[in-house]
Amino acid sequence: MKMADGVTMLRRNRPGTKAKDFCRWPDEPFEEMDSTLVVQQFIQQQICHDPMNVAQILTPPEGQDEGVWKYEHLRQFCLELNGLAVRLQAECHPETCTQMTATEQWIFLCAAHKTPKECPAIDYTRHTLDGAACLLNSNKYFPSRVSIKDSSVAKLGSVCRRVYRIFSHAYFHHRAIFDEFENTTYLCRRFTSFVIKYNLMSRDNLIVPILEDEAALQTESEA
Repeated sequence: MKMADGVTMLRRNRPGTKAKDFCRWPDEPFEEMDSTLVVQQFIQQQICHDPMNVAQILTPPEGQDEGVWKYEHLRQFCLELNGLAVRLQAECHPETCTQMTATEQWIFLCAAHKTPKECPAIDYTRHTLDGAACLLNSNKYFPSRVSIKDSSVAKLGSVCRRVYRIFSHAYFHHRAIFDEFENTTYLCRRFTSFVIKYNLMSRDNLIVPILEDEAALQTESEA
């Protein structure tokens, strides 16, 4: 919020504000946003407006730099994935989920160690999100939120592949937690659509059939 004298003030929720009313301020056109974090602000505004409208959330404003757009979305994905990680702690214990697995065919090694090795799934989740945060906040690779080098943008694909494994483990081993989280955030749908749109992951690695399930439900409703 900008005051008459040009001083920028943060929007704040008043004491006693109910959870459902958080971030319920009026939408602001992208061209009127005045901040170095304008892309992040715009993405979060679109999510708050309608988290189900994945296509709209992933549609960049006219003239938006694609590298910055992809970078800011990945930051947002990692931010929201922390919510799933917290929920997984309730039942994804090192004693029961001793490896980061999805189906019986997929066992993932944790890259957080000097030599990649197996980790309990919950540790893999923490290590992966911590590692993604370190990279995405690195002044070496991402010193600006306005312009990003192509060599730095090229690193986003490997981050996508690693964080996607959190979705796959939750889907195949903690389905109730996954469904409860997904039905509120639509995060896996958005992430899957995002990596397909920008060719950041091979379709062979997208093992959570979330878009297929959605298409099947739509076909049934039209029948």
